[in-house]
Amino acid sequence: MNWIQPLEQWIEEADRVLVVSHIHPDGDAISSTLAMGTMLQAMGKQVVMVNESPLPKKFAFLPGADEVKQVHEVSEPFERVVALDCADRARMGACCELIAPGASVVNIDHHATNDAFGTMNIVQPQAAATAEILYDWIDQSRVGWNEELATHIYTGLLTDTGGFRYSNTSPKVLRQAAKLVEMGISFHQIADQVLETVTLPQLRLLKAALGTLQQTDDGLVAWMKLAKADIANASHDDLDGIVNYARNILGVDVGILFREEQPQTVKVSLRSRELVDVGRVAKQFGGGGHARAAGCTVQGTIAEAEASVLAEIRSQLRSEAR
Repeated sequence: MNWIQPLEQWIEEADRVLVVSHIHPDGDAISSTLAMGTMLQAMGKQVVMVNESPLPKKFAFLPGADEVKQVHEVSEPFERVVALDCADRARMGACCELIAPGASVVNIDHHATNDAFGTMNIVQPQAAATAEILYDWIDQSRVGWNEELATHIYTGLLTDTGGFRYSNTSPKVLRQAAKLVEMGISFHQIADQVLETVTLPQLRLLKAALGTLQQTDDGLVAWMKLAKADIANASHDDLDGIVNYARNILGVDVGILFREEQPQTVKVSLRSRELVDVGRVAKQFGGGGHARAAGCTVQGTIAEAEASVLAEIRSQLRSEAR
């Protein structure tokens, strides 16, 4: 934990801090943002939390969620910035406009593809979530735990481990979660809100996607497609979790969702069980992520994106078979 003292020294020297995470934030990004904001405020710092995207409604219950601003609500650049759960600077989106030239940036992340864009880089690919890294800091800080921080960190751990089901669920994560539950958080309500609750638009998109479901002859890869017309009135939140239905089929190792964002622009979400490192697949197309969950953008039609991505996956599967 030799990064904790330099981080606290950096905070000590700061007066005004911008806290950001990646566009279309997930539970880990939102929870880490809120936990960092709470910690900085407790340390007497002026804090502004910002995201390019609106926060998903299912995370509105988190303490302080209504304090996260959008870029157009902030006018002055910051000399001190904390970036959370961002594998690279571009993942911050328009928030980059709020970073002053020469600003000091602390980059706290758990993605193996992180390119160390910060002035200080606290990157731990072995961590299941950025929230896991923050847990270690909070546990040793002079601020200490309260129910608000415990709720934030538990939510980050819960969501990035898929409800403690994914292969990144280490004994350390489970020990952390147990300690947070002991603090009295409403863990069952958090799980119901962020893992079980769906909206009607989500179900309609799922219905459209399932109608396109295909599988390779060997059954190892399954994929679905959503055309631009399907998602015309959908929010990013509505797409959450749909790709998992392809991966969850018995015998499938890789599940994919292709969605047409614009003509000639296709977003690709990838999930895998154990054979294929989808982070490597995504990286071939300029994207990134983890071995079991990743994404990228492919230029071309859905059919062209489908052919390119499936070819890369087949290449990896052939390598695994050797």
